[in-house]
Amino acid sequence: MLPDRDAAEEAAEALGERFGVREEPQLVRDALAGEDDAEDAQWLVVVEDPDDRLDPKELDAFAAQWDGWREEP
Repeated sequence: MLPDRDAAEEAAEALGERFGVREEPQLVRDALAGEDDAEDAQWLVVVEDPDDRLDPKELDAFAAQWDGWREEP
């Protein structure tokens, strides 16, 4: 979860370099409840890891570089 689209796009691009993610992550706008303004949206960078290759602590640190955080479904 990242604070804005620019951060989400940068993080999505950097995922491949840092973690070897081959598939392009999906970016999803998550509007805050009751808000229509694009400024009041957070962005999700959706990364699927069915083989559990990615270390959650490393992903936490990675997301923090853009003032973001990791969430699990």
